Amino acid sequence: MTVHYEERGHVALITIDRPERRGAMNFESYSQLADGWRKAAANPQVRVVVVTGVGESYCAGADLKELIPKVAENARATAAGEAPALPMNGAMSGGDLAAINDPTLAVLRNVDYPKPIVAAVNGPCVASGMEMLLGTDLRIASPNAVFGLPEVCRGLFASGGSTVRLPRQIPYVHAMDLLLTGRYISAEEAVQFGLINEVVEREHLLERAFELATRIAANSPGAVSATKLSVLEGLKTGTPEAFARE
Repeated sequence: MTVHYEERGHVALITIDRPERRGAMNFESYSQLADGWRKAAANPQVRVVVVTGVGESYCAGADLKELIPKVAENARATAAGEAPALPMNGAMSGGDLAAINDPTLAVLRNVDYPKPIVAAVNGPCVASGMEMLLGTDLRIASPNAVFGLPEVCRGLFASGGSTVRLPRQIPYVHAMDLLLTGRYISAEEAVQFGLINEVVEREHLLERAFELATRIAANSPGAVSATKLSVLEGLKTGTPEAFARE
């Protein structure tokens, strides 16, 4: 297993375990991560989810060495009318987590996830790792963490939701800085940008994440869920519609 799932009281912990690839994700990892999100959402005893990595590795995006050849083979098979080796069935958005395809759900792209998520970033958080971060609600990081969307440096487009979500979550100029330069920023700069809440020493990172998660879990789950979903709806609609939904 490259992604581990466990429950501690009302808090679910999802841990990405690919330190040899700095947390970079292959299709198996995306599938396991998506399953973790589904398990936590489906269990009424789970009120908050914490996501982190192993050692000093969080999520360095997609494992391109493994994914690019497989995606190319999929494209060839599809063009030839053959069954793709890696089918991408499923919706690309919405609140029905069972219907959303694994890579989309794994990075929380346009997903109405019903429970609060605390990200404990313990290492590089780049590319699809950064895109997943934008689907979380509270974010803390250790001093060694770095953040970035380097896709433009590699001739790629950041299609995991960053161009939509990032300018809505931090000031426009900071969002465009990250999206257009592809540069990495430190944890301290991420706090200044408003991308994360605070920096915590690595040995206390998970403890602090659970402190935040436990505090949220102590509140009314119905009120917490309604509050989060109202905020998500408000971000997707105009102001009058958002007030009507609220």
